[in-house]
Amino acid sequence: MATLTMLEQAPTPKPVNRGAADFNDLTTETANTASEGLDTKSALEIARIINHEDAKIAAAVKKALPEIAIVIDTVARSLRDGGRLIYVGAGSSGRIASLDASECPPTYSTAPSQVQYIMAGGPKALASASDVNEDSPEIGQRDIARRRPTRKDIVIGVSASGRTPYVVGAVEYARARGAKTAAITCNLNTPLADVADTTVITEVGPEVISGSTRMKSASAQKMVLNMITTGAMTRLGYVYDNLMVNVHMKNAKLVERGIRVLMKVCDIDRDTAIRTIKSAGKSIPIAVVMLKANVDKMEAVRRLTKSDGNVRLAIDDSRLEL
Repeated sequence: MATLTMLEQAPTPKPVNRGAADFNDLTTETANTASEGLDTKSALEIARIINHEDAKIAAAVKKALPEIAIVIDTVARSLRDGGRLIYVGAGSSGRIASLDASECPPTYSTAPSQVQYIMAGGPKALASASDVNEDSPEIGQRDIARRRPTRKDIVIGVSASGRTPYVVGAVEYARARGAKTAAITCNLNTPLADVADTTVITEVGPEVISGSTRMKSASAQKMVLNMITTGAMTRLGYVYDNLMVNVHMKNAKLVERGIRVLMKVCDIDRDTAIRTIKSAGKSIPIAVVMLKANVDKMEAVRRLTKSDGNVRLAIDDSRLEL
């Protein structure tokens, strides 16, 4: 476990211009003229206003696609090389990050250690507010230090404002330790952007409820994080075509999904799929390679090992390059 002594011995982070984005100038905090008089509206009018504002989110994310692509490949390289993706967030942003991290193991059979999250206030803050911890960059540094970030890892700070001290401190520390870093924010010219290697900015504009970044900002962050992990896992070959071939069949629903995936990918009947899955040790990737490459289980395992788990490359018996 990291200690204060370890923190003192860490490389000195580069200075950050923490006044780069004054709170009152943040677009996520300004009043939205489209929702003026919201408390006088009917339920249908309120829903229409929110829906109209939500329609702007995808366009804001679209503008950030080049930066998102950079992060996707960085995450894929880190995971391929044995590193980790570690999200850091606070409040709504932290909860969005924790959701994305927790969905990776059941979707792609990744180990829980591969995609992690750190949240101001700890896991208990997922269910109850712990805003006081957001104001301490030192606590952010302490929490990320406990994960011992290295040059193999990528640490992504998620903050709608881009100025949350806890997140800035954690990302700044991780970068000083050699980790790759990225920022996901909804404002320009922020302290978080100053300490990250790559910054994804989704300018969604003012919220329907001024400052309620659990709305448009959080929706944009969820879309971006979906793209990052889905893109990285796809680049790593845990998706074949557009199917979830790396599914771990640990319950009835996932067993049925695995059977259907194998039937679709290999154009076989249900009985053949079930027999192959059993002979493959209940591994869909092994089963796919066995059928597609017409090899036995041992050879399929060898190919998947050589390709770092990339199913398509294992079929071709080639190596993963990122």
